[in-house]
Amino acid sequence: MEKLLFEIGTEEIPANFMSGILAQLKELTEKKLTEARIPFTKVNVYGTPRRMTFIADGVQATQADSVVEAKGPSAKIAFINGEPSKAAQGFARGQGVDVKDLEIRGEYVYAVKHLAGKAVKDLLPALLLDILTSMNFPKNMRWADHEFRFVRPIRWLVAMFGSELIPVEITGVQSSKFSRGHRFLKRNTLADAEAAAKKEEGGFFGALKSAVNVVATSVKNEVATAVKGGGNLVVIPSADAYVQTMMDNFVMVEQDARKELIRKQVTELAIAEGGHAEINEDLLEEVNYLVEWPTALCGKFEEKFLRLPKECIITPMREHQRYFPVLAEDGTLLNKFITVRNGNADHLAVVAHGNERVLRARLSDAEFFFDEDRKQPLAARLEKLKTVSFQEGLGNMNDKTKRLMAGAKAIAYAINKNVDETKLVRTAELCKCDLVSGMVVEFTELQGVMGREYALLDGEDKEVAVGIFEHYLPRFAGDELPKSDIGRIVGIVDKLDNIAATFSRGMAPTGSQDPYALRRQALGVINILIDANYHFDLTKVVAASLIGLNVPTEKIAELVPQINEFFKQRLKNMLIDQGIRYDVVDAVLADSRVVDIADLNARAKALNAFMKTPSAPAFVQAASRVANLTKKIENESAINPNIFEADAEKELHAATIEVSKEVIVATTKYDYNTVLLKATGLIAPINKFFEDVMVMVDDERVKNNRLALLVAVKDCTHAVGDVNLIVEK
Repeated sequence: MEKLLFEIGTEEIPANFMSGILAQLKELTEKKLTEARIPFTKVNVYGTPRRMTFIADGVQATQADSVVEAKGPSAKIAFINGEPSKAAQGFARGQGVDVKDLEIRGEYVYAVKHLAGKAVKDLLPALLLDILTSMNFPKNMRWADHEFRFVRPIRWLVAMFGSELIPVEITGVQSSKFSRGHRFLKRNTLADAEAAAKKEEGGFFGALKSAVNVVATSVKNEVATAVKGGGNLVVIPSADAYVQTMMDNFVMVEQDARKELIRKQVTELAIAEGGHAEINEDLLEEVNYLVEWPTALCGKFEEKFLRLPKECIITPMREHQRYFPVLAEDGTLLNKFITVRNGNADHLAVVAHGNERVLRARLSDAEFFFDEDRKQPLAARLEKLKTVSFQEGLGNMNDKTKRLMAGAKAIAYAINKNVDETKLVRTAELCKCDLVSGMVVEFTELQGVMGREYALLDGEDKEVAVGIFEHYLPRFAGDELPKSDIGRIVGIVDKLDNIAATFSRGMAPTGSQDPYALRRQALGVINILIDANYHFDLTKVVAASLIGLNVPTEKIAELVPQINEFFKQRLKNMLIDQGIRYDVVDAVLADSRVVDIADLNARAKALNAFMKTPSAPAFVQAASRVANLTKKIENESAINPNIFEADAEKELHAATIEVSKEVIVATTKYDYNTVLLKATGLIAPINKFFEDVMVMVDDERVKNNRLALLVAVKDCTHAVGDVNLIVEK
């Protein structure tokens, strides 16, 4: 068994692409090796800003044997009087087997071929090229005169099976045993690289010439060009030595180890500077793929900038400069930052000074915009919102503000929340005003944040200020949810207005296309409703949003079901991701004429938990028998106890009356665990009823009365969802 190494060296890759690239490379490699019947134990992937690498462990030298079977003509046609016919001979010839080796199985003949595995090293050139060309990226590019597209131009390839070179070529780049170390930190000179290469068994240049049909002179030119271009050549002696060899040449290829080293350096340096670092995980991930040899350093900025709101300083640091802010123990911001250089600890003071100059310019801009914005109160910007378009054909942001004010009051009434209406409407009125502030125009990430800060400075109520910020939450997957009722309500109205507006323009998300991030906003609404336990019929609220957008009545009737289904699909995906059984989700969503998100969530959680109990199979079976008999009944009729004939009818009727009372009470409290528990009390009466009673009798009056009883039973057994959709396991 050997290790298989494949390193694709490129120009710098966007940091936010790298996680997806490495995950794809691992999945693709495992898939291609498996399809090629090449045994291996595991695949590890490594990545830096200018390389993506995989190492497959435990790769066997020989491909696994295989058996290929092909179905041929019927035995009657293939053999006549025991002799192979022309049909059999032609089939055998086409399959490359002797006609006498055909096997008769049942009514047909089969050709069975035993294929011996090939030498793996002979398969690897094509396989590695296939992996490389099968990769896809968020954005591709072409270079020189090549038709091939890749995330960035390919500059070198290392392909080795154990210590043996595997020839691969693309866009004029041929594989070799030469990788590239750090751009600026070098151990090997050109002479060192050539000397090390010539020590390779058999002489590197001679071996490479026979393997890839190039002359030694061209390889020497490659060496000289690479060194001159700022990348020290590193000879990889074997796939097993790759990680350590790169480490010896100032490249940490193990991204997880590199990430934890950055975290450790930043944390320890912040403590040494008298504070603690605020480490944003997304920023840490990005920085990790910007460096190959990380070294953290601390810089400072003038204390005068600390008069700005904290976010005005942190945002330029984090979003524009990739700096980690340093906070005091009480959470206040210190006039220090930590950045990570791609290099060693030499001349850190010079590097820090350069970073300080760049940040000073950024903070000076922030200070200017802040001072300019403070020359007028937030509310004075309402008129300027008329100059900002909302969506094409749907007015401006001032028009949207008016819809938010009306919608917020309607939502508060729908959820029956005792919210201060004056503060709620004021929040809706001011929540978009910071969009026309200089600070938000310059630093768009600060929308909502600056609205909150300016509102507080203007003397607005704190609940209003907090609501202005919270109405944007959640801004991304995993973001915090709003905590105040005011922030929640205005946020719900805002997101629903965006969704309704976009649907009204015929621009609902399709496939992977979602330019207005409607899926994210819908999930935001769902999570808020569940977190706050708000109950209202989404159908009515969506219709109200469309009316506010002046959508014609006939189009509203068409759009409301579409938007409802859009939300239900988001809820379905979310519940399944949380581990809820798919059939449970289908059962709950099957009959949801009233689309109450929090209610549907409670039903799904309760039914999923119930399905793990011992009584679940019997309950589902009994409830399904009831539902199957009543599914065609459209008009419910009253039950007449006076014409019950069997004791089982009377017992089921009495049990249903008692259970229905308890089910109704529990349902009003959204206590679906209790609903299901009480409904299980009908299992025995239902089973006895079906044992003793024939429902579909000739007497129409008796039959209809029994069906009416079963309809009442179904109201109890199906109070949480359509249990007929539950799949028995």
